[in-house]
Amino acid sequence: MKLSARNDLKGTITDIKLGAVMAKVTIDLGNGQQIVSVITVDSVEDLDLKVGEEAHAIIKSTEVLVGK
Repeated sequence: MKLSARNDLKGTITDIKLGAVMAKVTIDLGNGQQIVSVITVDSVEDLDLKVGEEAHAIIKSTEVLVGK
């Protein structure tokens, strides 16, 4: 599958927290870095995501907000 997104971060799923509709998926990118994505529970099930498996965090955005 080809994608137009240029930010493809490969890592290992370390945690999946399921809610009623949404799920929080944590991916360990290595070197002490993690990324967390909130996706639907349906997407977790459709992708058959499991802790310990390799996954990709693919980011395409026009802006990134940072606050303090």
